[in-house]
Amino acid sequence: MAAASLPAVTPEHWVPELVPARMVNEFTYCPRLFYLEWVQGQFEHNPDTAEGKWRHRAVDRPSGRVPLPDEGDVAKATSVQLGSERLGLIAVIDLLELKDGKVCPVDTKKGRPPAHGPAWEPELVQLCIQGLLLRDHGYQCDEGMLYFAETNERRTVEFDDDLVNRTLQAVERLRLAAASAEAPPPLIDSPKCPRCSLVGLCLPDELNTLAVRSTRPARRLTPRESAARPMYVGEHGVSIGLRSGRVEVSRRGDVLAAARIIDVSQINVQGNGQVSTQLLRECFSREIPVCWFSSGGWFQGIAQGLPSKNIELRRRQFGVAFQAGLPVARRLVEGKIRNCRTLLRRNEREPNDDAFAQLKDMAGRALLAPSIESLLGIEGVAARIYFSRFPTMLRTDLGFDFEGRNRRPPRDRVNCLLSYLYSLLVKDLTAVVFGVGFDPYLGMYHKPRFGRPALALDLAEEFRPLIADSVVINVINNGEVGLNDFLVRAGGVALTADGRKAVIAAYERRLETVVTHPVFGYKVTYRRVFEVQARMLGAYLMREVPDYVPFTTR
Repeated sequence: MAAASLPAVTPEHWVPELVPARMVNEFTYCPRLFYLEWVQGQFEHNPDTAEGKWRHRAVDRPSGRVPLPDEGDVAKATSVQLGSERLGLIAVIDLLELKDGKVCPVDTKKGRPPAHGPAWEPELVQLCIQGLLLRDHGYQCDEGMLYFAETNERRTVEFDDDLVNRTLQAVERLRLAAASAEAPPPLIDSPKCPRCSLVGLCLPDELNTLAVRSTRPARRLTPRESAARPMYVGEHGVSIGLRSGRVEVSRRGDVLAAARIIDVSQINVQGNGQVSTQLLRECFSREIPVCWFSSGGWFQGIAQGLPSKNIELRRRQFGVAFQAGLPVARRLVEGKIRNCRTLLRRNEREPNDDAFAQLKDMAGRALLAPSIESLLGIEGVAARIYFSRFPTMLRTDLGFDFEGRNRRPPRDRVNCLLSYLYSLLVKDLTAVVFGVGFDPYLGMYHKPRFGRPALALDLAEEFRPLIADSVVINVINNGEVGLNDFLVRAGGVALTADGRKAVIAAYERRLETVVTHPVFGYKVTYRRVFEVQARMLGAYLMREVPDYVPFTTR
């Protein structure tokens, strides 16, 4: 018997049958906003979205009777959901009223109406969809109303043929955009961007600058950084739990430390601390990563909530990593070598022009490396030059000896500091790439083996000199750590508890340092730079920008 032929699967079949009316609103406002939110599943609140949610609190609770047209009259009702397979649309009507024998949807908006008419086009289209769905269910509906909370007034919108046609055309364009594997490009120099809740994910001016779609300087559109900061727990035998909205660290009933969970961006556990299930659930819902370190400071694992819905990014990541990762790897290594050279130029007591020239040459060679293997060789040569000069950046009167890089375990105090700070750096970048939507274990440069977060290690390359090495120099030269802040056992060196606290404090201060972005020109903290660079890598993989540009300082 011949096998029955299967229908062809086209991109149109990948789009869900029912499109939410709110997504048509988003698409009409900005096609890229719609794509990021609906197709890629990315969303973040800002003050505007939080206020909008609060304004809807009364109409979000279902109430009232809504019989079908031949079963009785509609009473005043809230939160009425309607869907139509024929139209391919679904909507939740905030308020449904009876007016002159016909039903009338009322949509709540937080702001004020525009001066030029009853509403902006996205609001008109969203309301029109509600009217079309009511008609599809047999109700008589010729108009709707928009209620503007800021001015406490209603504006009537007639569902005429022109508005209906514009609405249906918008739905058709939306479906074509949703079926594409490529996100629509960002708006160019648009006044809409600064108020958008996804501006920190979209990075419109940054992408337009790198893609040469705009010659204007990039605006600093990234959202204000959260006041939440990492929490570090270094005591053994403690319990870490959640109580009355606070993260509490306790031992045998005594509270050792506590912080409001809204003030916590990460929880870092070193050694044997127990984290409660209730706290883990709350961290998952708030997208707060929980990280574990060994007693010696090795980064061992991370717990997050569900992975990002942006599966297309991970598909591209896997494709590029296995077939075309060399261009990214070249830029990562080039950025690292250039930053190593800059750190030496700033901090060497006896500047060595030969070393500067060699590192400059190695950075140029990295951009031309024909393979990953040759790139590894170039990086190795550059590292030997750099670390041979590393002692010249340290004070000689403090007793910190350094004769080259060693690890596992580190055999001197400087290498102990380098290894611990590299672990902190990789921990933060692992959390960042998780949040952006990558698989942190598949990199472009580092091999995906031995359980290493290879992509986080990739991005760490350009930041090792700027963050970790810089902190080592500062904590030694400023006397923040001394010889007694280390334990020397069986030839290996580890930090004491007080030593770790001092290093963590210096590391967190470094992340708060404000620098001028070398490409975009605005001021930003290193903490925020991590995410910007990860998103720029994602934009490169998604073919939104022509190249990945490493973060380098002068």
